[in-house]
Amino acid sequence: MNELHRATRHLKKSDPILAKIILQHGACTIKLDRRYFHALVEAILSQQLSIKAAATIFRRFKELLGNKIEPAGILQLGDAQFRGVGISRQKMGYLRDLAQKWSDGHVNVRRFSKMNDEEVIEALTHVKGIGRWTAEMFLIFCLGRLDVLPVGDLGFRNALRRSYGLRRDPPPKKIEKIAEAWRPFRSIGTWYLWASWDKKPKE
Repeated sequence: MNELHRATRHLKKSDPILAKIILQHGACTIKLDRRYFHALVEAILSQQLSIKAAATIFRRFKELLGNKIEPAGILQLGDAQFRGVGISRQKMGYLRDLAQKWSDGHVNVRRFSKMNDEEVIEALTHVKGIGRWTAEMFLIFCLGRLDVLPVGDLGFRNALRRSYGLRRDPPPKKIEKIAEAWRPFRSIGTWYLWASWDKKPKE
């Protein structure tokens, strides 16, 4: 039995409300993106933009880099090239900081397998433009960590409030209390709440 099947069985047994959601949505279909640097670049470029605008800018940026999202290519770009594809000065700085830290080993994904979730979050949030939410999404959708609970995620909180009949936006402690029964599969429980809301996470 693989980890996702084990997670689903555990969640169905441990939480009756989640069991109903799982019954409605079926098997968990998280697909991991192992293009780690690529995923972080896309996350930075997507910040504070609509899905359509973010997709357009990312497509242009990939074309600018010859469809190779790599640190060396980003570090070689001039300001005018960034601006030419619609990237702001602030995000320009974020992308350069990520590329530099990736190149010099300050962010070393080869070490991540030996690091716990909080250590990975700490390493990633040293990069300008990467906050805790982005790091948590990286843990779930790139590294496949199974017990992440993104209490700051708006879509998750909305889904939790609706599914559990809460009157107001739940504070972190309330979320943690509800999700305690999901351990060690809180990432999967979160995924099912996202699925119950609109099939995708929202910042």
